[in-house]
Amino acid sequence: MSQIMIQNLHFTYDGDHTPVFEGLDLQLDTNWKLGLVGRNGRGKTTLLRLLAGELEGRGTVSLRQPCIRWPRPVADPSRRTLDLLLEGVPPEEEWRLSWELSKLELEEAVLDRPFSTLSGGEQTRALLAALFLDEGAYPMIDEPTNHLDGPGRALVASYLRGLDRGFLLVSHDRAFLDGCVDHILALNPTGPELVRGNFSSWFRDKEDRDRGEAARNEKLKGEIRRLERAAADRKQRADAVERAKIGISQSGIVKSGLRPYLGEKSRKGQQQRKNIERRADRAIQEKSNLLKDVERADSLKLAPLVFHSDRLLEGRDLAAAYPGMGGRPVRFTLNQGDRLCLEGGNGSGKSSLLRLALGEEVPHTGTLHRASGLVISYVPQKADHLRGSPLDWAEGQGVDLTKFLTVLRKLDFSRELFQRDMREYSAGQQKKVLLAASLCQSAHLYLWDEPLNYIDLFSRMQIEELLLEYQPTLLFVEHDRAFREKIATQVVEM
Repeated sequence: MSQIMIQNLHFTYDGDHTPVFEGLDLQLDTNWKLGLVGRNGRGKTTLLRLLAGELEGRGTVSLRQPCIRWPRPVADPSRRTLDLLLEGVPPEEEWRLSWELSKLELEEAVLDRPFSTLSGGEQTRALLAALFLDEGAYPMIDEPTNHLDGPGRALVASYLRGLDRGFLLVSHDRAFLDGCVDHILALNPTGPELVRGNFSSWFRDKEDRDRGEAARNEKLKGEIRRLERAAADRKQRADAVERAKIGISQSGIVKSGLRPYLGEKSRKGQQQRKNIERRADRAIQEKSNLLKDVERADSLKLAPLVFHSDRLLEGRDLAAAYPGMGGRPVRFTLNQGDRLCLEGGNGSGKSSLLRLALGEEVPHTGTLHRASGLVISYVPQKADHLRGSPLDWAEGQGVDLTKFLTVLRKLDFSRELFQRDMREYSAGQQKKVLLAASLCQSAHLYLWDEPLNYIDLFSRMQIEELLLEYQPTLLFVEHDRAFREKIATQVVEM
């Protein structure tokens, strides 16, 4: 067992005004299977890069072993997979690589293939197997699920859970986290929170705490109003007594004991007022300390269009027909209000069917009937093509800028981001730009290809609530099991 000690860590990216970390203090046990969660832009990947020595901040970071961040960059994907994975590893460790690959259900034959010929899921599993060859390093895994299908995610979660060593894992997939971690580190608005348990247990406790603080907040608001009224009433009475006392003094009339009585009554009234004001100040102070870690998730809005007929899409014996595609032909009917999820392994043709529904020329077998005159809003799987100002990009897409900015703010975008080149965004922030543009569009049909890749947990929940409230017609691909089970009205197995 070893410890990672972080003391008074400060870090700000060059050109930014807002620090990522200010005075961060943490003590982590490297034996924990630790899940790291938080909003996009909260500093999860930055923390991993600081621990790996890729960035340098002010403060103290004490490590007894080097930290390796996954995924590592692949400079030449045309190389043989075995050579690439064993880079920097003694050749005699090849047997261990084969052993780790077998646990991840990859055949040794992939080692002789160029790395570029492996599917995204195969590449992910191969690189994970290589990560754990170095027993002297602490593995840090940054969002491994984004290129894994549902079965692949379950397999990797089982693999990580079965390891006899710890790791630090960044993921936004709730079911995946529950399947492999025993501690949660949450980067909250006021600072880090470290607890024992999986994501669901942490989130239940957080919701209970948030509800308790919200109830206490409402109670304090009422108490503060009552105390402020009482203080004003006491002040009014004390001022009236003081005026009476002054009036007696100025009249020259001497009434035995009346002036001292009024003086004492005025003093007591003022003291009561001050006591009430102090109680109100304490209540205000307590109220100001509540709800600071509640993740603000304002409700999103959507204005789907109503089509003149019920059926929008119908597929009959439909399958993509690219070389190497392994998907079987499917049949489905998509009516207004349906939320249909295409489910299947990597390479089964899910994205191709979405593009076919979009109207693109895609080699296929079978037939797809698409209602004439459909207005479609599309979110592609990848967002790394985004460049330049988000406002210029949105204007070029014909998106209402006011709506676009409003949606992004509700998705926890800071105003500072609007002035930055989208190439500098995190992967989650780039994906939010595509989602925000789609949410600004009124459409008969929404086609979303893995919309939650890199999207933080709280934004996922916002999108779930939006879809359940407005019930748009949706054809989508998504491997987040919790999202899929909550949103899909039907599933087509490919």
